[in-house]
Amino acid sequence: MAITVSVLGSGSRGNATFIRTERLRLLIDAGISRKELAKRLEMIGEDPDGIDAVLITHEHNDHASGLRTLVKELPVQVFLTCGTISALHAEMYELNGGRITPVQPGVCFTVEDAEILPFSVPHDAAEPVAFSITSGGVKVTQLTDVGYMPEPVAERLRGSHMLILESNHDLEMLRVGPYPWSLKQRLMGRYGHLSNLAVGRFIRDQHDGLAEHFVLAHLSSKNNHPELARQEAARALGHRGWSAERLQVTSQDHPLAPVQL
Repeated sequence: MAITVSVLGSGSRGNATFIRTERLRLLIDAGISRKELAKRLEMIGEDPDGIDAVLITHEHNDHASGLRTLVKELPVQVFLTCGTISALHAEMYELNGGRITPVQPGVCFTVEDAEILPFSVPHDAAEPVAFSITSGGVKVTQLTDVGYMPEPVAERLRGSHMLILESNHDLEMLRVGPYPWSLKQRLMGRYGHLSNLAVGRFIRDQHDGLAEHFVLAHLSSKNNHPELARQEAARALGHRGWSAERLQVTSQDHPLAPVQL
């Protein structure tokens, strides 16, 4: 085993993904309360206090609202861009033996046995990034909160053994849904969120097909349905001659069963 991965929760009410290597236990994002985070770690058989490092993609509440309490209670290292540090005022956080470390998009860094690459993404935040984590020759990439899929971003996903990719909304559900037009425009814009259709387009035109596990994440509770997201991705995989058995869909309220790679 090189890496174990579980998406603890994903959606507009909170995001966190747990990744364990031989020597490191880390989170991508901390948009879930400390209490709920501990509960979900216990649900997958992990130590509720067993976090060594946290990677924060951007400052929005559903990705960072639990960070202040987490660093106050646990001696964790936190890695985030300078823009995100500034937006969160993270330099003011009370730390319990941990530290806040700025990272630069496009520049790899190493924590224990994990090589981590933050890379820039188009989203309406201060300095947003996504992350790839490589350990023992296994690569996991998570990409959510991205308005569209430019080629430099798609390039970062290649070679991933597990790919966690946003499939936020169904365009028709969003069009006829309850959101005001200004919010609909934001979600559909180039700095908003990926639709099911955009994910299908990525699979057909840009995906290298190497991912043994393909996880659809950050689904909207009002403008999407898990089966709609799954069907669109499955059709695209079938178009390329790939099996849809590799597909999983995340939940806002429950962790996915851990995947060992």
